[in-house]
Amino acid sequence: MRLVMNEPVEGMDRPYARRWWALLVLCLSLLIIVMANTALTVAAPDMTQDLGLSSADLQWVIDGYTVPYAALMLLLGAIGDKYSRRGALILGLVVFGGGAVAGSLVDSSTGVIAARAVMGVGAALIMPATLSLLAATFPREERAKAITLWTATAGLAIAAGPLVAGALLEDHGWSSTFLINVPVAALAIVGALVLVPPSRAAHHDRIDHVGGLLSVVWIGSLVYMIIEGPHFGWGVKAVTAAIVAGAGLVAFVVWELRHPRPVVDVRRFAHRRFAGSNLAVALFFLAVFGAFYYLTQHLQFVLGYDALDTGVRMLPLAGAVFVGSALTGYLTPRIGMKITVTAGMVGGTVALALLTQVDAASSYGDLVLPLAILGLAIGLALSPCTDAIMGAFPEAELGVGGAVNDTSLELGGSLGIAILGSVLASSYSAHLSDATAGSELPAGALTTAQDSVGAGYAVAQGIGDKARQLGEQAARAGHAGNAEKAAQLKEQSGQLAQGARRMAEAVGSSFSDAVAHTSLIGAVILGVGTVLVAVLLPRRSGGHPQEVPERVAEEPELTAAATR
Repeated sequence: MRLVMNEPVEGMDRPYARRWWALLVLCLSLLIIVMANTALTVAAPDMTQDLGLSSADLQWVIDGYTVPYAALMLLLGAIGDKYSRRGALILGLVVFGGGAVAGSLVDSSTGVIAARAVMGVGAALIMPATLSLLAATFPREERAKAITLWTATAGLAIAAGPLVAGALLEDHGWSSTFLINVPVAALAIVGALVLVPPSRAAHHDRIDHVGGLLSVVWIGSLVYMIIEGPHFGWGVKAVTAAIVAGAGLVAFVVWELRHPRPVVDVRRFAHRRFAGSNLAVALFFLAVFGAFYYLTQHLQFVLGYDALDTGVRMLPLAGAVFVGSALTGYLTPRIGMKITVTAGMVGGTVALALLTQVDAASSYGDLVLPLAILGLAIGLALSPCTDAIMGAFPEAELGVGGAVNDTSLELGGSLGIAILGSVLASSYSAHLSDATAGSELPAGALTTAQDSVGAGYAVAQGIGDKARQLGEQAARAGHAGNAEKAAQLKEQSGQLAQGARRMAEAVGSSFSDAVAHTSLIGAVILGVGTVLVAVLLPRRSGGHPQEVPERVAEEPELTAAATR
């Protein structure tokens, strides 16, 4: 047996014998790039304290990964199609691992943001390569099952990130959450060389570099605007990014419509199955990432779980993803993609609707059912959509197909955190202002507490610390025989201690109410989206779209017709 697999999959006269082992490597590669974001939500408090990060610094530590990741996928997917999909995967793993090492060694916010940006570039190479290699390696009749496992891995990574990070943070610093990626990336590189066959488009003309660069401009600007506007205000930066994104999108569409070999044929979006599938992916990850953003905070700050306990309590979501994925593999060929995807989106809407019942008295038990339903919904809806998107692209454009799917996913996730995160922040601030009305809390302290739930509890802790200090002074005054002063200090200490308790209760109830309000907004968005997707997706007897033949793909007009 050869140590390195060098036979191209396109030259094989039968399905590749070790394709399921190759899928394991692809899923492992997918796992670490999704976990890179979800693990950071748990490591953020330690990183903030150690590096002295401001709220703006922390936001860009998280999103410094997202901007290059989303912006570069289309162009890098096309490059992988032309030159080497496996090469793109391996190069991406090397870049990603190098960024992870750098992130563990730096000691400043600028360094961490730069390291995360490098990891984002690596992820932009890896993500479309995993899907394009999967589609190239598996025959059509097995591809839906392989994509189901790929999707289940993404769902697992959402929940596994906090669990792994929490376990590491028990005994190690935040840098360990970067370093854990390095051995996994190294293992994936070896696995790619040994188990994944090389693949590239058999016939691929020159890359549409102008279209690729325009895609980088408009997607990058759009993601930057989504991050900058809601979190930091609609100032010059956000407005400029919005203008550039709009102009870049128009230029991209016009260029791609006129180019004989576009980086992506935008005519595909005029066809219901393709447009509906992309819309479903974007809306689902809007809901999932948004809910994940505030549920992890609720578990840590309001319910008081540490990092590891928070990760453990997200496991019902991961387990339900696998159940939903198994169900979709059985149901979609029998009842069709339209019903399966719509049912999944209805399930996601129900999960968010259940979260509207969260209040100050809610416990973890009240979150288990919504988490399980959300995971089940992910498994039901996403696999058929991904399969439909990949099936709309010919062999020469599998990397671009993977990039389109992943760009929809990433744009949806960014919008979810931006929109629902903004609703959460404003709702929490308003509820806290109401809850503390009439108290003697200084205006500056209230403003600080309104910044975030963590800041709110820090203000309450500060008041409690002041109460303890006055209590100690009262005890010393009593020992010194100054009974009157001791009594005064003790009374002040008791008032502050009571104020600290009330403040902590106000923060917890305000954030719980904000979670309920934000979940309502998320449920409305996903509910409206469910209706749109149900209208867009056509009824078909088969569960999966027909793959576009290579000969049809040579003419854009026929390609569009074949993807109906």
